[in-house]
Amino acid sequence: MQKIGRLVGNEPAIATRIDILPILEVGKRVYTQSHGEPRLADDATVKRLIREAAAAVPDHRFTEAFLLAEWSDVVDAWQLGTWEQYRDVARLGRKTRLSEKQRQSLWAIFEKVRTGLAKDNWLTKAGLFFHAAAAIGKTGSPFQFAVVDESQDVSVAQLRLLAAIGGGRPDGLFFTGDLGQRIFQTPFSWNSLGVNIRGRSHTLRINYRTSHQIRRQADRLLPSDLADVDGHTEHRRGTVSVFNGPDPQIAVAKSPGDEASLIAAWIRERLAQGIRPEEIGVFVRSSDQLSRAERAIRTAGCESVQLDSGAEPTGGKVSIATMHLAKGLEYRAVVVAAVDEGVVPLESRIESVADEADLEEVYTTERHLLYVACTRARDYLVISGTEPASEFLEDFRQG
Repeated sequence: MQKIGRLVGNEPAIATRIDILPILEVGKRVYTQSHGEPRLADDATVKRLIREAAAAVPDHRFTEAFLLAEWSDVVDAWQLGTWEQYRDVARLGRKTRLSEKQRQSLWAIFEKVRTGLAKDNWLTKAGLFFHAAAAIGKTGSPFQFAVVDESQDVSVAQLRLLAAIGGGRPDGLFFTGDLGQRIFQTPFSWNSLGVNIRGRSHTLRINYRTSHQIRRQADRLLPSDLADVDGHTEHRRGTVSVFNGPDPQIAVAKSPGDEASLIAAWIRERLAQGIRPEEIGVFVRSSDQLSRAERAIRTAGCESVQLDSGAEPTGGKVSIATMHLAKGLEYRAVVVAAVDEGVVPLESRIESVADEADLEEVYTTERHLLYVACTRARDYLVISGTEPASEFLEDFRQG
């Protein structure tokens, strides 16, 4: 909201016609107008229903992790309601091949999950977006246009709702995004949902936020060309930053205690240069490593604030967050900590893969996640870990 004033310029009345909302709130607003307040099922409820349904279908031999992913990426995402729909769906992004017999076993499980949700009037987020899009088709949209940021992470169900809001108008939707920062969603065809950007997209080549040195190093984590399912290719070569800075550093310590000391010394150097505590961010892979970040900041003699989906940077305090919450943030100085083997990429994700073919997607999204964390830095960046360090650091070093 703070930047809307700059965008509307001399026409402040325009701001009163603009709603800035998370897309979940858009879905809730549209759904509530037609159906009343939604009863959303949380992740724990869905996991419980899948676990119970799987126990009731013997000899299926699928892991709980596979069932959860198949449910969220295929069945729930596309709101499949019949065996025929599941049998015929293209499982884009799901590399484990399934025979028809295996799909039958899976559908027996997912049908029970759907029944369990309906019995207690639960609605998944994907279901919310699906019904909201259908409501727009019947009664019209409360919005004329939609501008979507971080569009690389838009889900199937969310795009279905956005397509309904756009209504097929050539200027109804405007998307901004970066395929290099895709960390949440399994890829899918936008064309299949009526959103075609081919021939209507433009790649921005000037980077105003990150120094040349940090951007150049971070780009080594990703391929030079990234393509989506519809064949749109993003060429990452040719981007320039408008300012220079010091080279990013890599610090690998022998123990978490030594790492905390290294980070603390680095933070004290930045403070001595005039950087304020609130201009420093520390990111880790998951909540399991947050204590390591806190220890380093205490060692530096600073206070910290742990960010969540609602918290914001606080004056006089160093920010701490997981890499997933780094999207959209910016700091003059950033520490990406605990980049150890088994942490980045996350070992539990690798172990949950049901088929080796799915490993590629795990490694890809883990690389993108590290890229996102590194590019939150404007001027200064250090990546730290303990021995043995993440294999991704070798790619970061090369040049």
